[in-house]
Amino acid sequence: MERVQGIGGYFLRSADPAALSAWYRDCLGLDTDENGLWQQPSGPTVFATFESDTEYFGSRTQQTMLNFRVRDLDAMLAQLRAKGADLADAPQDLEGVGRFAWVTDPEGNRIELWQPA
Repeated sequence: MERVQGIGGYFLRSADPAALSAWYRDCLGLDTDENGLWQQPSGPTVFATFESDTEYFGSRTQQTMLNFRVRDLDAMLAQLRAKGADLADAPQDLEGVGRFAWVTDPEGNRIELWQPA
């Protein structure tokens, strides 16, 4: 059986694509080239499905949630606070999995940040 090799891309509709791309670059350090190509460090990727009525993604209209692996969650949260980003209350720890926090981008998309255990 042929298998997928990994996530090949994540695409967002946007009222202002340039501004939203700049937010991801300036707030999260997601540097892409002119074609949107981003060379990320290797590491785990989670693929999980959720019940249709989950509140985990924030708004019920949001059908998917992007999760970014981070090296130092506290440093990332400090960086986001300094830029005035819309952060959820407090990070959460999940034994053996890691630490999680959430930020909402300027267009209302909830994003999960994950520092693996």
